[in-house]
Amino acid sequence: MPRSVDPKRAETRWLLALKRWAGRGYVVALLAPLVSGGLLVTQAFALASVLDRAIVGGAAPPALLPGIALIAGLILMRTILGAFGDRSGIAAAERIKLHLRTSLFDHILANPPNWSDGRSSGALSSVIVEQVEAVDGFFSRYYPAMVQASVLPIAFAAIVLPLDWLAALLFLMTAPLIPIFMALVGWGAQAATERQATALSRLSGRFADRLRGLTTLKLFGRAAAETEAVRIASENLRERTLKVLRIAFLSSAVLEFFAALGVAGVALYVGLSFLGLINVRGTPLPYQVGLFVLLMAPEVYQPLRLLAAHYHDRAAAKAAVTEISSHFGELPQMHQSPSDAQGERATRNDATALAIHGVTVQTPDRSRTVLDCLDLDVPAGQSVAILGPSGIGKSTLLEAIGRLRPHEGVVWLNGASLSTIDEAQLRTELAFLPQRPRMFFGTIAENIRLGRRTASDAAVAHAASLAGVDDFAARLPLGLDTPLGDGGLGLSGGEIQRVALARIFLRDPRLILLDEPTAHLDAATEYRVLDHLMRFAAGRTMIVATHSEAVAARMDKVWRMAGGKLLPTPVGRHGLDQLALRGAA
Repeated sequence: MPRSVDPKRAETRWLLALKRWAGRGYVVALLAPLVSGGLLVTQAFALASVLDRAIVGGAAPPALLPGIALIAGLILMRTILGAFGDRSGIAAAERIKLHLRTSLFDHILANPPNWSDGRSSGALSSVIVEQVEAVDGFFSRYYPAMVQASVLPIAFAAIVLPLDWLAALLFLMTAPLIPIFMALVGWGAQAATERQATALSRLSGRFADRLRGLTTLKLFGRAAAETEAVRIASENLRERTLKVLRIAFLSSAVLEFFAALGVAGVALYVGLSFLGLINVRGTPLPYQVGLFVLLMAPEVYQPLRLLAAHYHDRAAAKAAVTEISSHFGELPQMHQSPSDAQGERATRNDATALAIHGVTVQTPDRSRTVLDCLDLDVPAGQSVAILGPSGIGKSTLLEAIGRLRPHEGVVWLNGASLSTIDEAQLRTELAFLPQRPRMFFGTIAENIRLGRRTASDAAVAHAASLAGVDDFAARLPLGLDTPLGDGGLGLSGGEIQRVALARIFLRDPRLILLDEPTAHLDAATEYRVLDHLMRFAAGRTMIVATHSEAVAARMDKVWRMAGGKLLPTPVGRHGLDQLALRGAA
């Protein structure tokens, strides 16, 4: 029977696995402190030698200049190494954060669009922006400090051992106390940091969601109440943050105490040896050796003190990983971003055969059945219209086909069950135009280019022409470069619909789902857009939900929806030609 994996250990392994995205430069961040530690030993020995020659040997200042120059050169080299190591660590952390944010965003896109329905968009934004930022300190500061603390204290004690075994023994006995107490204090810090990260995510999500619905809150008189709720959440976050800081300061105080105690013990031993009060060596302690041991004493504990100072970065990163796992339901697999591949234009245009068997959709509260055991077969390459009044379930049917709404029954695409098709593949092969397309802040051209990010300006202009966007864009001072507000502010409903239709013209889907594609269009514009649409749909499968008889007249087959069922209707290209002509007129 396989053993269950501890979630905390799994999160730690996932966090450490992010190192592979740090790049080769991260080796510099890890090795620079170790090389600097080797130079430090040479620097301390040179300083002890200069002081011994000056105090005991009575050497003249000119004779000490080479040693002083060596010490200055070593200090300069260590400074350069420190700066270079810090820079490499910061650059590596930035690469990790960029890849992590990209992977999290790709994880959202790889899930069905309704995946985010039960999740706060503000909280997801907080995770991608703020929680990922918390990983920075782990890789830029904590992990290099951990490598130093694992190597340098033992190396320093080993170097001191041949010179004075008692001082080395003091180092080896007192140094482990720092990580032991650091771990004890760290348990409380980890729990407090996780609570603080949770409070931060909740506050960010609450603020973003309330800001989005500010108009609705004002209309229903809830603005003051929600403002007070945000204030209470902010106060809660402040208190939790102060608790984290309190534990961090306590941790630093405890660790500084043990480090100072260790240095004081070595200094006491050296001082008593110089005074001749103790002699465990059998021979007097040389002045140069005593100075070297005194100079190395603080440096033995410095890597451990540095690790303790950055221990809260570890707690913050682990808390951030816990938040990522909580909001995403799992820790996303870190892989090469598929975003670039998604922007490439597909080369195939073979159509998709669609079969629906027993599809039933109920309202979220299951109080009403919208679609009742619905069956539909659409051969590959056929265009079909779904007629019916508003609210009858046409949009629900398209959303079920597009895997945007949970349903019972089976939807087959080219013989494959819809539930088994990879999300990225499905979104590549399927194009969906909803009734209320989403427009983003940016120019008209940028909104069209969402259909294919690598599209050229000429391709965007051609798609705009096919969708009738150039009709109104030509009247604007900047044409397709005219900026839009969020939600398409500046355009009418019909103009937004045409911009969204232009996105589809940039793609090469097998299956096209359109929900009222010509809504808000006048008859002449509708006729011209339909001409372009039918030419584009040639060789593809297209399903159009509409209440327009003129649109239905252009389709190969028409079904009328009533009572949650589909009823065949003897209309289509061969049955509604006169309606189409009247629509054009």
